[in-house]
Amino acid sequence: MATTKLSSKKKMRNTLFICFIILLCLIGRIGVIQFVQGEELSSLAYQQQTLDRKINPKRGTILDSTGKKILAVSSTVETVTINPGNIAKENKEKVAKKLSELFDMDYEKVLKKVTKRSSIETISKKVEKEETDELRKWMQENNITTGINIDEDTKRYYPYGNFAAQIIGFCGSDNQGLDGIEAKYDQELKGKQGSIQRNADAKGRRDWA
Repeated sequence: MATTKLSSKKKMRNTLFICFIILLCLIGRIGVIQFVQGEELSSLAYQQQTLDRKINPKRGTILDSTGKKILAVSSTVETVTINPGNIAKENKEKVAKKLSELFDMDYEKVLKKVTKRSSIETISKKVEKEETDELRKWMQENNITTGINIDEDTKRYYPYGNFAAQIIGFCGSDNQGLDGIEAKYDQELKGKQGSIQRNADAKGRRDWA
């Protein structure tokens, strides 16, 4: 009888000891998460809860020596990107079909982007508003509220075409001056890059409030 009681007490002590070790490990893990990884995890959570996309600034206008004639000017266009993970599986083919038709792109290439496991993919840059308005209308008609982004962008125009092109220069697709005045005064002309940031839930739905 005494042996049985001692055995039970030993088992209880062992159980309590194991529970104590487990509790100690949990406390240690919580401490690591809170004090060591806290800042990193907070940053990751913030990134998951927000949609942050860069937008190009509107480049400055270049005038002639009289200040009256416009030699180079930027106008507003739009860039279309997608967040593949935020496009519902049943909508992926439909979205790829519409985007490929609207922007005259190869369907298979667009579908590959739509089904890709990435945070963001560029579909078409510097698109005229007439085309993006058509896309907006289609999205509304098909109740597609996430996964397709239409952001403001700029496009460079030279009213006089190739006239004095060697002096004025030109810009690349990233809005950077590559030659002539465009390159020499790039810092003054290019402006400051902005961003669009919106809160989003786990499914990527944006909070526009």
